[in-house]
Amino acid sequence: MAGRWRSGGWRALLCLPLVWVLPVAALTGCGPVTGSDDPLGRDARSVQHMLDRRAEAVRQRDAAAFLATVDRGSRRYRDEQRRVFRRMAAVPLRSWSYRLVRTGGFQPALGSGRRLAAQVELRYRLEGYDTAPVISAQHLTLAQRGGSWYVASDDGVVDGKHSGEQLWDDGRVEVVRGAHSLVLGVGHKRRLLREVADAADRAVPALSRVWPGVWAGRVVVEVPADLDRMAALLGASPNGYRGIAAVTTGEVGGNAGSPSAADRVIVNPEAYQVLGDFGHQVVITHETAHVATRSATTAATPLWLSEGFADWVGYRTPGRTPSQVAPELADSVASGHLPRALPRDDDFRFGSDPDRLSRAYEQGWLACRLIADRWGARKLVEFYRAVGEAPRRSGAVESALRRVLDVNPEEFTDAWRRYMAVELE
Repeated sequence: MAGRWRSGGWRALLCLPLVWVLPVAALTGCGPVTGSDDPLGRDARSVQHMLDRRAEAVRQRDAAAFLATVDRGSRRYRDEQRRVFRRMAAVPLRSWSYRLVRTGGFQPALGSGRRLAAQVELRYRLEGYDTAPVISAQHLTLAQRGGSWYVASDDGVVDGKHSGEQLWDDGRVEVVRGAHSLVLGVGHKRRLLREVADAADRAVPALSRVWPGVWAGRVVVEVPADLDRMAALLGASPNGYRGIAAVTTGEVGGNAGSPSAADRVIVNPEAYQVLGDFGHQVVITHETAHVATRSATTAATPLWLSEGFADWVGYRTPGRTPSQVAPELADSVASGHLPRALPRDDDFRFGSDPDRLSRAYEQGWLACRLIADRWGARKLVEFYRAVGEAPRRSGAVESALRRVLDVNPEEFTDAWRRYMAVELE
């Protein structure tokens, strides 16, 4: 899902990916697989024990113990693991654990011992910021030597899937703490990270004023070195995120209020730094809105509502007219093309016509702005929550419109179309 920002002819998208759990996909089940289809069989406990020792070494910042879990026959990988461990030195970890999920079968042995592809679930939390863990799938190659298992590489493949990357895989992590934020960056001057933290520190109180109820009240932002590294964190192609200023990753779906994985706002430095101060604040406030509303955002929530609400919060600061905020839609309305219906989820798909994409975001923003203007900000929040509480997507918006705003879908659509015509003339 994406919002939008235009400045000096440059369009940057504020994005929450359609697949909200890209590199942090939750894995089901509990405990390592040990059934008859598991090639490890009785050795599964030995592998899990090794993973537990590896996790304890990370938590205790014990480099020697961490490297003791790495296969000595993989010298290049061992050197890389030593560098990765050092890069994490400034990261304030609260917890770190691994769980063997499944295995992908034995590989041809190199020298003595056996080699095995394994899918492992990594969970970690940052001290003082995460109320839930980040969850990442790792696909490891394990080597058995002398009856013990070791990690030989993290580029193993299970069912065609590779390991999710973390920020510290690319370089030493610089950490900047704000009043309500934690910014982790690689390859950037501290000044940029401080500016991002300042924007987040303004965004969090702005959300707390309009979004009552319990949420973390803080945000974690990652600033990778460049677009390619941003895409790697998301497990996607760089072309899909070119021009996108920021992305929020997190888990959604199921029921409102259900536990979910931790959110991360990931900044694309190439697009973000082109924007001015106003654009920076809109970007970070928009993404913070996704963090705040995560527990109320479910599979029943349409993209026009989640993106429209995030933009509504982001653009509450005075300084731009509706036509300036929604230039593509304003041009369309001026030429006599007033949309007949609220945008569909497909209209927010990346890779489609960029003008159509922008109009979809702008339409969602004006729909939420209409609710806030006519029924009040509290009703907009109540409407958002009511939609997310529905057991399924079908009928969720229609029911919430009647229950919260006392209008039917046709009446709301007519009001929205008239509102656009007036605000964008």
